[in-house]
This record gives sequence, structure tokens and C-alpha cells, in this order.
Amino acid sequence: MTASSSSTRRATCAACLRAQSACICHWVRPLSSRVDLLILQHPLEVRNAKNSARLLHLCLPGSRLEVGETFPDLQALLYADGRVPVLLYPETPGLAAPVLEPAPPERLRLVVLDATWRKSRKMLHVNPELQRLPRLALHDVPASAYRIRKAHAPHQLSTLEAAALALGQMESHADAYRPLLQAFDGFVQQQAALFLCLNPS
Repeated sequence: MTASSSSTRRATCAACLRAQSACICHWVRPLSSRVDLLILQHPLEVRNAKNSARLLHLCLPGSRLEVGETFPDLQALLYADGRVPVLLYPETPGLAAPVLEPAPPERLRLVVLDATWRKSRKMLHVNPELQRLPRLALHDVPASAYRIRKAHAPHQLSTLEAAALALGQMESHADAYRPLLQAFDGFVQQQAALFLCLNPS
């Protein structure tokens, strides 16, 4: 194999960080959001081919994606521009989260942890600021379309699906984020096809 062919195989897309042959940028559907979005991504998810957070970030140009397990500047990230941060996470037994006071969507910031459940619990534990945030619970959660990744139960959603539902709930406009879910469906189909190509059985 020549050096040029080797470099071609390793070429990656600067936007989605995937191999150019597996680029997902054609699924990006830019949307504006009244609620600000902060994605805190565990380092192990960055290069995971099944990860949906990068697509979510690219679809919401105003969002912010930070990678780490701990975040030294977390306080600034949470409260930038005077927004009120809200954590998208189930209630934690033994930990009473504060109640979210009514506020217009333009004042809110949705904070999403992009990690496995085990790693997200670790991120919550090592970042006390996150524990002190009011929580958002999703209502009427549909079955996940995330068939390329094993989940503990049908209602356990991908990061993109959960964020899309949460943003729609916070803005009282679920249909506004339907393009996000449609983009996710295309992403899932692409990843499933790539898996079949690599594992023809």
C-alpha cells in the first residue's frame, strides 16, 4: 500500500470527525433553537461511530459541545449569558434536585450528558455543579429508533433523540424538532448499512 493510499484511507471529515467514506454531514439539518444547548461529551464517545451527539451539535449551530469527564470551567459554561441551566437526566435516588422555576425558553440552557449510563453517573458524581441543577423529565417517550446500539430498554433514547424531545417539550413545540429525528433516522440507516458491509456474515 502506498503512502498516498494510506493517507486517503485515513482521511477524515473536519466537521463530523468521521472517515470521509462514512461522513454524516449530508444528514445535517440546521435548526435554530430558542433554548440553548450544552452537550458535555465523555471522551470515549468522541470516536464512537454510533454516537449521535456530533450530528446533534451540527444540526443546532448555536449549541456547544465540550469533551471531558470533568470540566474546570463548568460554572462558566452552565451560566454563560445569564441562562438558567437545566439538566436532562433522571432523578437520582437520595439527591433532591432543585425545582425549575418558570422561565421563557430564551432564558434556558439544556445540559445533556453524552455518555453511557455508567459513565454519565460518573460525570454527575465528579461534577458537583451538575448535581445542583434542576432536572428535566421527558413525558410520553416513544420507543427509540436507535437500533444500531443496544439499550437496556426501548425507552432509553440516543442523545440526539432525547435532546430533540426535551427541546420540543421546553419550547412547547415538538414538531419544530422533527427534522432532527428525520436526520437521525437517515444516520441510523447509514450506520446499519456500513455495519452490514463490514460484517457480511
